[in-house]
Amino acid sequence: MKKIRSTLAIVWRIAGPYFRSEDKLAGLTLLAAVIAIELSLVAIDVVLNQWYNRFYNDLQERNWNGFVWEIGFFIVLASLNVALSIYQLYLNQWLQIRWRRWMTSRYLGRWLHEANHYRMQLTGDAADNPDQRISDDVKMFVEQTIGIVVGLLSAVVTLASFVVILWGLSNAAPLHLAGQDWAIPGYLVWCALIYAVFGTALTQWIGSPLVNLSFEQQRYEADFRFNLVRVRENSEQIALLRGEGAERERLSERFGRVVHNWYQIMSRTKRLTAFTTSYSQAAVIFPYVLVAPAYFAEKIQLGGLMQTASAFGSVQKALSFFVSIYRSLAEWRAVVARLDGFEMSIESAATLPSRPPSIDVVPSGSDTIDVAQLMVRLPNGLPLISADSFNIAANERTLVTGPSGAGKSTLFRAIAGVWPFGSGSIAVPAHASLMMLPQRPYFPVGTLRAAIVYPAQPGEFSTEQITDILAAVGLSKLEPRLDEEEHWNRMLSLGEQQRLGLARALLHAPQYLFLDEATASLDEAAEARLYRLLEERLPATTIVSIGHRSTLAAFHERSVVLTREGDRFALQSPSKEEVKSSLAE
Repeated sequence: MKKIRSTLAIVWRIAGPYFRSEDKLAGLTLLAAVIAIELSLVAIDVVLNQWYNRFYNDLQERNWNGFVWEIGFFIVLASLNVALSIYQLYLNQWLQIRWRRWMTSRYLGRWLHEANHYRMQLTGDAADNPDQRISDDVKMFVEQTIGIVVGLLSAVVTLASFVVILWGLSNAAPLHLAGQDWAIPGYLVWCALIYAVFGTALTQWIGSPLVNLSFEQQRYEADFRFNLVRVRENSEQIALLRGEGAERERLSERFGRVVHNWYQIMSRTKRLTAFTTSYSQAAVIFPYVLVAPAYFAEKIQLGGLMQTASAFGSVQKALSFFVSIYRSLAEWRAVVARLDGFEMSIESAATLPSRPPSIDVVPSGSDTIDVAQLMVRLPNGLPLISADSFNIAANERTLVTGPSGAGKSTLFRAIAGVWPFGSGSIAVPAHASLMMLPQRPYFPVGTLRAAIVYPAQPGEFSTEQITDILAAVGLSKLEPRLDEEEHWNRMLSLGEQQRLGLARALLHAPQYLFLDEATASLDEAAEARLYRLLEERLPATTIVSIGHRSTLAAFHERSVVLTREGDRFALQSPSKEEVKSSLAE
């Protein structure tokens, strides 16, 4: 019971916000319409149950006029049933897509809020494959929650409606055994209850492992799909390294987990299906076995027998709701658990920057970036970089050097405000625009125009501005392809991608530009031309570079070196000659 309450609390926490959102009126209206139609369908079932009695009595008595009348009555009820079922499905799907659209927008907003997605990866949280959680899990949650809620409500109303009918029929068709009647008030109701409780208990015992198996299956499927995408995105490197065999083995291993878990699901489902199918088949004949002695003893007519069987079936089906949806319920609980884990991971990552100790990135009134008492740590808590007092002055070009693994890129991440692990403060000029260019820039799949101006919208820069910048960075050949849609990270060489990244910086003209080996794939002459281009086109931009080439020192007025001090690296400011000497080495 405690586990059920906990699950329901989680479901309400996930589902409740939609019905309190700006779309609540439409959502609640659609939900009310779906429920109203479901109740109408239950009412039709009640009327049909009474119809069974009249129809089969007319057959037994060979009453032609009554038979024709009941056929016409049935056609009206059936037509109404069909119409209501069609519109219930339509309104159900309408509710699903509105609810799913709202949840997807909400999760995307929280996941992509201020580098939250990046911090979730850093913490190594349990929310694996967020793409699956936002797409598949949200879809399944909405579909199954509506189905289960409406189905449960229908079962409750059906039970309440038909228990009264079945109780009365128990008196009209008393239990007849050994030639005599046994006066047991509502015995058909008690028999249906015992039958359903027996079935529910056995279903839970047989099928309970399916919840964890379904959870694991979704995780393995998502992991396999994610790795297939990784192979597709890195196909060039795999081909050059002749890594097809290794990838095939790695993918086969992951798919093996899918298959192994699926076999366990198959085995458990086979047992569950064997029981639930047998249970359902026995439920068809069980009411006739109970009532047939009274029929053959001429206590009731054929119509009473058929009405009793129909009412018993409705009560038994309502009581056995858990049995009939057990597999779906197991999948639903797994989806709820996955979305709950995703929400917890989002919340944990969102609060990470405010949980002490953390690196505070605060706005300042000066025109310099000031670092005070900074200690940058790894996610596991180990120290990486220390800087007691350090600043980046406006319009001053600074070169950051140091051995590989010293944490130069991590320092940039801390300044950008996406690296929370550590302590100290970084004061950034208020309203200053910062742009970070990594060694491998990111380009969204779409038109080349959209890739260049990212994260701005394509219409924010004119075609003339874009073509001028492309020519300036040596990519005039790409001008005719501005409106082509491609996966540009795969289509272009790394050198071309770096040129395009600098074109993006020239368009946006940030106040602070951080280049993390952003020209490392270019030759020294091309690198020099691009740095002179930055000086010419962005005279008011403060440029901070990470690099290992000695030639870079000529384009920077100041140098900062990360040197090892005990278990960490510390920032030092040597002379230009010392920097050139260390880079040359």
